[in-house]
Amino acid sequence: MTTLVTGLPTIAYEHATSPAEAHELIRNARRRGPIAMGPHGPEVLSYDLVRTVLRDDGFAMPKGLALTAQGITSGELWDIALKGLLSLDGAEHRRQRRLLSKAFTPRAAERLRETCTDIIGELVDSQMNAGACDAVADIARRYPIPIICAMLGTPAADWHLFSDWADDVFKIFDWNVVNDEADIVRAWNALTDYLDEMVTRRRDALGDDLLSDLIRAEIDGDRLSHDELLTLGATLLMAGTDTTRNQLAAAVQVFCEHPDQWALLAEHPELAPRAVEEAMRYSPVIFTTMRVAVDDVELDGFRIGAGTPVIVNTAAANRDPEVYPNADQFDITRENAPAMLTFGGGIHYCLGAHLARIELAEALTTMARRMPDIRSAGDVSWKSITGISGPASLPIAFTACP
Repeated sequence: MTTLVTGLPTIAYEHATSPAEAHELIRNARRRGPIAMGPHGPEVLSYDLVRTVLRDDGFAMPKGLALTAQGITSGELWDIALKGLLSLDGAEHRRQRRLLSKAFTPRAAERLRETCTDIIGELVDSQMNAGACDAVADIARRYPIPIICAMLGTPAADWHLFSDWADDVFKIFDWNVVNDEADIVRAWNALTDYLDEMVTRRRDALGDDLLSDLIRAEIDGDRLSHDELLTLGATLLMAGTDTTRNQLAAAVQVFCEHPDQWALLAEHPELAPRAVEEAMRYSPVIFTTMRVAVDDVELDGFRIGAGTPVIVNTAAANRDPEVYPNADQFDITRENAPAMLTFGGGIHYCLGAHLARIELAEALTTMARRMPDIRSAGDVSWKSITGISGPASLPIAFTACP
């Protein structure tokens, strides 16, 4: 068995200015082996190893997410991170997830499909006369917040507040937390203060919304506490905001680069579910997640010591040529493909995956029908590849269709 410090090739792609550049660096590293040593620890790159680490109880979500690796082990931000569902494992994680799952069901998400269609239709309508827009600022950024507001029963008029809070809160997943800590804490506190008043009011007037369902949720007499409701409500608002709007923008960019695939989707809207899977496989906005080895463990002949943080590169797994034929080709007709791993796996598999798929499918279907000749109309800039990435701006042009 080989030790990590002497046996691994190196990998570094944080400086990449585009996903294409990052994928090229990852591809070169994966050719040398399924594990590489990155700036933050060993990084697994193959589909099989990524899937194994995500599902193996021998690897746990690190307490405080990636804060420990950045030198943060106490303070207000640390306390916020520890309360989140992502930082929990074992019995407490299972308890909260079971209660959340009673309310946040695929059936509940399906009820929002018409809302998704209405909102994306309004956003597209607002750009039709111009024949051009920034797909990030004018469509993707504005799309998911009203949907999440409708799901939780928050006023749609407050969507801009959640949007701004999401921008700051999600900096917790970047590798620049030391500089962003004050902004993250301020945004989180503003969000939970908002929800605190909302939960208090809702207890006296339960409605047909997710927040009411979370208050009602009960298993053998166990219910979510007030603080747990605030944390879970805030987590759902944030998780349903930044990831979806960035993934929609990333998908639109890919389709601009593959007009034949866009035309195919416009002609065959029934391909929308496959289009979503392929876009999230080919151009995910989250490249990695992190786990920590619970005990000493061996992966592909390499020893991972207990307590070692392991970077799980789901973006690399999604393009593993051993699993996906023509892995670097974007093809929305791809059949019998193994599940892409952008939503994670195991006990921390994304609870909002079903809703995210609905949101993206409805948005892409409507845009393909109304903007059948969509094309890039300027330079595309991407945010940092680490954390939650995605196009910072995406100028597009199109000919309007009714």
